Amino acid sequence: MLEHILEQVQNGALSIEKAKEQLATFENLGFAKVDHHRKKRQGFPEVVYGEGKTADQITSIIQALRARNSQVMVTRISEEKAKQVQKACPEFTYHKLAQILFWKEESQPNEKDQGYIAVVAAGTSDLRVAEEAAVTAEIMGSTVRRIYDVGVAGIHRLLSHAEEIQNATVSVVVAGMEGALPSVVGGLVSHPVIAVPTSVGYGANFNGLSALLTMLNSCASGISVVNIDNGFGGGYNAVLIDKLARKGAGE
Repeated sequence: MLEHILEQVQNGALSIEKAKEQLATFENLGFAKVDHHRKKRQGFPEVVYGEGKTADQITSIIQALRARNSQVMVTRISEEKAKQVQKACPEFTYHKLAQILFWKEESQPNEKDQGYIAVVAAGTSDLRVAEEAAVTAEIMGSTVRRIYDVGVAGIHRLLSHAEEIQNATVSVVVAGMEGALPSVVGGLVSHPVIAVPTSVGYGANFNGLSALLTMLNSCASGISVVNIDNGFGGGYNAVLIDKLARKGAGE
C-alpha cells in the first residue's frame, strides 16, 4: 500500500495532502477518532459499539470505515437506531436478534470446507447472545454451525450433537442460569471452548454473575471465559482461533 501511494504521488496521480490522508493512522471526526490501521494490526477493521452513540454519530463513523475497508460492523444497535442509519447507508444489513448492523463486500465470502465454529446455546432465552457470537463470526469470515437449546437440564439433546461439536475447530458455549453447559462441553472436546455467560436467570442468578463464576471455576480444561452477555467477544475470539487452525492446516 505504501509503495502504491508513493508511486501515485510521484507520477502526479495523487496530491501530497491526499497521500497524507491515506497514510494517517486515524481519522478525527471531532467526536470520534476512527482507527484506520486496526486491520493492519489485528486482522479486522475497527468494530463500532452502538450503545450510547446517536444514529448520526454511527453514520459518520461507518461511512469513514467503509471508505477504507471491505467490511464494517456495528454491535449493540437497536432496530430503531439501525433504521435511521440505513436511511443514509442503505447498503448495510441489520440482524435484529443479534442487534448487529453490517456491510460486507460481496467478493468476501465465508471460507468453506475449512472447518467451522460451533456456537452452542443452552436455551432459547440465550439466543440473542448466541446470535451475536454467530453473526460476528460469519461477518469476519468463518463458517458457523448453530447448536441451540441443548442445556444440561436435558443432557440427551446435547449428546445427540456430540460428534458435530467435537469436529469443530473451536466452540462458543452460551448459557445463563447456573452456567454449567461449558463445563460439560469442555469435557467432551479436544479443542478450545469459549464460555459466554448470559444474564438469563432468576434472582439468585444476579444478572449473570452466578453463571460467570461457575464458568470461571470450571473443572474442565481448555475453557476461556468472556464477560456477561458478551457474544461479540466470544465470536471474535473464536474467529482468531479458527483462522490460526486454518493457517495451520495449510489454507
